[in-house]
Amino acid sequence: MPQWSASGIVPDDDFAGAPLLRREFELEPGHGPVARAVLFATAHGVFEAFVNGVPVSTDVLSPGWSSYQWRLRYCEWDVTQLLTPTSVLGLALGNGWYRGRLTWLGARALYGSELGAFAQLEITFADGHRQLVVTDRSWSAGPSAVLTNDLYDGQTIDARRACEDWHRPGFESAEWTTVHETEFDTALLTPYVGPPVRRIMELPVVRSWTSPAGKTLVDFGQNLVGWLRIQVTGRRGDQIVVRHAEVLEHDELGIRPLRTAAATDRFILSGGQDVFEPTLTFHGFRYAEIDGWPGEFDPTSVTAVVVSSELRRIGGFSCSDDLLNQLHANAVWATRGNFLDVPTDCPQRDERLGWTGDIAAYAPSAAYLFDVEGFLRDWLLDLSAEQRAADGLVAFVIPDALKLAGGPGSFPPPESTAIWSDAAVWVPWALWQAYGDLGVLSDQFDSMAAHVRRVECLLSPTGLWDTGFQFGDWLDPTAPPDDPVAAKADNGVVATACLYRSASLVAEAARLLGRDEQDHFDRLARRTRQAFHDHYVSADGTITSDAVTCYALAIVFDLLDDSVRQRAGDRLAALVAEGGHHIQTGFAGTPYVTDALTMTGHLDTAYRLLLQTECPSWLYPVTMGATTIWERWDSMLPDGTINPGQMTSFNHYALGAVIDWMHRTIGGLAPLEPGYSRVLIAPQPGGGLTWAKASLESPHGRLAVSWTCDDDVLRAIIDIPDGVEAVVRLPGRDELVVAAGRHEL
Repeated sequence: MPQWSASGIVPDDDFAGAPLLRREFELEPGHGPVARAVLFATAHGVFEAFVNGVPVSTDVLSPGWSSYQWRLRYCEWDVTQLLTPTSVLGLALGNGWYRGRLTWLGARALYGSELGAFAQLEITFADGHRQLVVTDRSWSAGPSAVLTNDLYDGQTIDARRACEDWHRPGFESAEWTTVHETEFDTALLTPYVGPPVRRIMELPVVRSWTSPAGKTLVDFGQNLVGWLRIQVTGRRGDQIVVRHAEVLEHDELGIRPLRTAAATDRFILSGGQDVFEPTLTFHGFRYAEIDGWPGEFDPTSVTAVVVSSELRRIGGFSCSDDLLNQLHANAVWATRGNFLDVPTDCPQRDERLGWTGDIAAYAPSAAYLFDVEGFLRDWLLDLSAEQRAADGLVAFVIPDALKLAGGPGSFPPPESTAIWSDAAVWVPWALWQAYGDLGVLSDQFDSMAAHVRRVECLLSPTGLWDTGFQFGDWLDPTAPPDDPVAAKADNGVVATACLYRSASLVAEAARLLGRDEQDHFDRLARRTRQAFHDHYVSADGTITSDAVTCYALAIVFDLLDDSVRQRAGDRLAALVAEGGHHIQTGFAGTPYVTDALTMTGHLDTAYRLLLQTECPSWLYPVTMGATTIWERWDSMLPDGTINPGQMTSFNHYALGAVIDWMHRTIGGLAPLEPGYSRVLIAPQPGGGLTWAKASLESPHGRLAVSWTCDDDVLRAIIDIPDGVEAVVRLPGRDELVVAAGRHEL
């Protein structure tokens, strides 16, 4: 981190929430050529930086969204090659998360009312001399071509106002004004831990047509997150209006799930050839309605730009069932779309918040698909900061915008809640298992322990966590559309099971780190397990509320003694069969139900549950054309109408957590030790599958399993990188330990 000399600056005119800032400077003479020039910059709002009109990077929406009260990330870019003897350093600002609309409560400017910037350019010459160019009162501010910008509502760009001259030396304009310095706490500045947000790929229009209402609609064939880039020539002052949505309903754009988010961009033409790209917003969409196009619509002039945190894809899976392959692809796209600087619930409506329950359920799946270690460790730093300020409470969302918006809306006042608050423990544990860096447990241990200690204070005299509000098995498919918390699974059973898991994991983390707290959390885990048995488990293995989720959690979290575990597994399988092998779980049970069935000898039942295509099921959305994971099992009804509940999203990864089971059980690739230094190769074919492949770029190198099943003979090809030992368990043969190399078995 540099020694800061810059000041925070704010333009004297807000310029419609999208001001430009510039500083012209000359390189100091007599020191030879520039050896290195590094720009450090951040903003209250979002920003893009330029040197002499050239973008300094491909990053967008920087510095992203962190808990700004405690952490403001800064960017660092090498700009050596962009400097000239007289140069212009420019910054373009937008509202972003800092001052734009956040939450469904309609709140704006939660973090501050003024947009501002902070930048420091450090130039080192060949003789070692250093020159600084910093934000201060010498800068000037002026208008951009952006008339409005908001993450939820979209962006308006007036190409008639576009001007590139502000990048050039000697520029002057009567529209430009001065800036003033503002209080800026440099102690909050922190480098990025995770990756920046960038344009990831581009998709063309695959179909365009005129709707029954006479609207021009385009389909990109994939539900995605980003914006449109449009190239167009038309009459000066004419306006093109673009509205975005994930689905169609009655052959028109299905906008009801957006709630109050306008998700609309407006482009005002200059009269010449224009290229519009609204980089101060983002939308979740597959379809767009385009109004006002001059002349005959040209679909080749419209491109969807996919935007996400830049994550390296590391895990792969495919098999002989095309529906399962599409389900897996849907999870990949849902992860990509919702991992936009923070792990969000959804990317399209008036929400887009870092809900803790979603990532608690999904972290193992995400950590296999992409290298998310830096991304989630950055988010966990925000979680810790928010938690310290709330006496150990892990909020419903991180960053905690609900707190700043005046409360949690229709939910009760925040208190620790199972799964959601358990993200403080489960997410770092998932990263430790996936990547093998003990540093994540060391960095997060105080946060992990603080969560469990707070829950310990909420327990009933019975030792159960059966008090207060719980999301429980959120979005159980049997719950009414307007009451997603009304699950069949008893909230106390769910919460107490989650406490046992968290206490056990914190105890294990303490052991690994050599922390004295191990005994305390071990004792709490034992007491919790005993209380669970005493109050919730009958001698015949029946668990209170007799719900699929309760059995799944009890089995996978190891809450049951051997004497009842198998009976509980048998009851779970019976419930699944009685339900016609349809899904009966929500956020709590869905990640674990197939594992619980597999662990208790009901592999065939697990496959029948996975391969069900009728609603509710994992594959029903696939049969309905889904290209991402849905928030509800029936976000779209069989007749093609949208679920009547006021809350539904078509890009919501949590219920896709079953892919973790697919990787480990179908693909047969699982860690035996953190970071895959020792692996288990144990494919368990079923469901009529004839082949499957799983691969992972692990911290030690590429792991891969490929198997085929023909005439009851399973053939597997296994690739193990150097330094890794694999335990191989194939049906019908003894366990085998193999070292690095390729093995055909």
